[in-house]
Amino acid sequence: MSDTFYHNLPNGVQIVHRKTTSPVVYVGIMVGAGTRHELPNENGMAHYIEHCVFKGTEHYTARQIINHIEGIGGEINAYTTKEETTFYAATLRNHFRTTLHLLADMVLRPTFCKKETDKEVTVILDEIESYNDSPSELIYDDFENMIFEGSSLAMPILGTKRTLRRISKSPDIALNWMKTHYRPERMVLFVLGNVSTQQVISAAEKELLASSPYRPIASSPITHSEASYSPQGVQYPIAAPAASNTRLYKRHTHQTHVMLGSHTYPIGHPKQLTMFLLNNILGGGSMSSRLYLSLREKYGLVYNIDSQAVPLSDTGYWNIYLACEPQHKDQCLELCHKELKQLRDTRLTATQLQRALRQLEGQLAISAENQENNALAMAKQMLYHHRAPQWQETFAKVQQITPTQLQDVANEVFAPEKIYTLLYD
Repeated sequence: MSDTFYHNLPNGVQIVHRKTTSPVVYVGIMVGAGTRHELPNENGMAHYIEHCVFKGTEHYTARQIINHIEGIGGEINAYTTKEETTFYAATLRNHFRTTLHLLADMVLRPTFCKKETDKEVTVILDEIESYNDSPSELIYDDFENMIFEGSSLAMPILGTKRTLRRISKSPDIALNWMKTHYRPERMVLFVLGNVSTQQVISAAEKELLASSPYRPIASSPITHSEASYSPQGVQYPIAAPAASNTRLYKRHTHQTHVMLGSHTYPIGHPKQLTMFLLNNILGGGSMSSRLYLSLREKYGLVYNIDSQAVPLSDTGYWNIYLACEPQHKDQCLELCHKELKQLRDTRLTATQLQRALRQLEGQLAISAENQENNALAMAKQMLYHHRAPQWQETFAKVQQITPTQLQDVANEVFAPEKIYTLLYD
């Protein structure tokens, strides 16, 4: 098992470093700033910034950023979620220092050259159109809009054509947003690879402390009361929908796309891991899940069906997604509810629980072989928990879960009156 080291810079930046024997180093900066921190007329800002920092900094042009990374055989990437924006790279260990310098320059000193960012607006507008043409992706946005209606969590990560054109009018709009939300106390520097901890700290002090243009504010924890747009629609504790819990959208798709789910627990909640295991049993990514065995193997109604549990900082949700022939949608929904009822009404046997645990242990171990995913998971854990346990520690906690606890959570989150249903026809 590799060693994990933690360090905090005086300005609030958290550092997590996990040593490996690999010559490849994953290094990145995760910022606790995403879609939920946007005002409605700023929707798409976090994603827009993610794109535009690649278009030039105080020290590098857009071309130089790409040439620098590709010239050393590295890879650079970024993504935006509802609550975070992450910039990271994979490079050989001897290029760690220069790679961190580049990433820090992108995060702390972007220039937002209007000529370059205008090109990127066109790219994002094409991305929005592509997304709208993919019902299997768009339904996730519409479902989040449904269950978090009235909150910033309901807004799409990509934004809209209208808001994107507004926020791209002037470089100052994005730069001012960054000054508000890209603060050191909301940042995690994460490093996974065979470099010394002293190298990491020394580089971080130079790139993220001494030269940072952003100054910390009085309180360091990430609290969403700081968000510009209050998440009034977030439902926690778990409650029944305030309005109709079923919606049908006419998307003129060849298949009927179906999603159902409800609110669940936030990151760090005592029942979050129980929900994690329960979701794995229900439909979480294996051909032996209850939903797959029923709808795919027994009845042959779908090609794919899965479920997921998504914890957020102060709430969360779970969902089931499937696509089927229109004439089968009622039967598919009936079978989904049958499996949910089974988990509510019938406690798992000791044998069933052990089988589920063995399966999950293997999934976690195999997933841990992906170093890129490890680095990103480590960063997110650090952002919200201020530590980054490895999968063995997490699994040890999961092993303590009892059949009664699983049933109790199933009755809380799978209750029929709490479930939202969304259909594309």
